[in-house]
Amino acid sequence: VYSEPGTGTIFNIYLPREKTDVTVVPETAAKTFCRGAETILLVEDDEMLLKMETSMLEENGYRVLAAATTDLAQSLTREHPGPIHLLISDMIMPVMNGRELSVKLQPLRPEMKVLFLSGYTADIISLQGVIEEDIHFLQKPFSLEVFMSKVR
Repeated sequence: VYSEPGTGTIFNIYLPREKTDVTVVPETAAKTFCRGAETILLVEDDEMLLKMETSMLEENGYRVLAAATTDLAQSLTREHPGPIHLLISDMIMPVMNGRELSVKLQPLRPEMKVLFLSGYTADIISLQGVIEEDIHFLQKPFSLEVFMSKVR
């Protein structure tokens, strides 16, 4: 450890070298996830996350209606001609939170299930009164496997 006030700290970690050759064995079978064909309304105010989550869902067979704003999500819900099976919404967004959005959309699509996402822990969100115990919630960041399992 080397440290100087005002400039920072450096940690050097020295590990012994492996004396034998390490062989990497590739996975023989790609992981398979539960695929779907349902329509999902995805609401995420972070553009990068919206693209990534949309891609994850589409690559696993889902049809995605992507919305970066709650206004667009409401518009897509009113205008989409077929069923919307699942709303996946970020909990904390600028205009309204995910819970408020789901309350507005449920009368339009009573059959639509809801999954909330957030970078905050469920404990913190529940303290703010935004989420109840029986709500489906997934904390960010998450793996593809966890996300697909929760969506399914």
